[in-house]
This record gives sequence, C-alpha cells and structure tokens, in this order.
Amino acid sequence: MSSYDDIIHLPHHVSLTRTPMPITDRAAQFSPFAALTKYGDAIMETARLTRERKELTEDAKKEIELRLNLLIEQIASRPQVSITYFQPDEMKDGGSYITVAGIVIKIDVYDHIVVMLDKTKIPTENIFEINGELFAGLD
Repeated sequence: MSSYDDIIHLPHHVSLTRTPMPITDRAAQFSPFAALTKYGDAIMETARLTRERKELTEDAKKEIELRLNLLIEQIASRPQVSITYFQPDEMKDGGSYITVAGIVIKIDVYDHIVVMLDKTKIPTENIFEINGELFAGLD
C-alpha cells in the first residue's frame, strides 16, 4: 500500500472563489529562462567583419572631381552612372564599400552630397569610383 492510496482517486479540486488561469498563461510560467539573451547578438557583432578605408591618391581624387564636374554639367540629361563609395560602420572601426547604379538627380556642392533617383545620398568625400557611359572618353 502506497502513501497516496487515500487521495489518488479523488476528483481534481476546482476553486469556488478564484477563476482558473488561462492555459496560455500557465504555459508561460514553464518557459525557459534566458539569462544571456544579448550574448548571441554580441558574438555576432564581434564576428562581423568590416573593411579598412582605402586612401585615394591625389590623381584619383582629381579624377573623381573631374567626373563630378562633368556630372554637374550633364545633370539635366539625367545621366546613368555607377558609384562605388565607402560606408562607415556605425558600430565599429572600418566599414564597407557599396556600389549603386542609377540616375543622378542632384549634386549638392555645398553639402557635398550626390543624390540618386532612388533617394540614395552619397557623401562626395566617400566616393571611391564613378563609372558610366558619360565618361567613355575619359578612360
């Protein structure tokens, strides 16, 4: 005879004064505790690679300036170009090189920004390379 023989066949007790807890809330009390919730994110951030910014030669800077001036002259014809620029990383040193292709709609010489048709804004000091049919005679 076991110690529970006297209660094993009794009906399940239901409180007359308290409403039963919903099953969804009951399940939550058994969910695992995640003490290191941000640890995985920190590991992923540390593992994410960035590239070092390449310094342009004076000749390369002059070439980009020449191409920007040519773009300013031809802006009304809505030139199609491909621009590679450096995007600094917000979280750590370095960044990445991004290439966008599209139509240039504005070059803001005061704020030093190239604006593309898709509203991409590229700081002119971050431009690494500009290509397009417009520059066919320069290459």
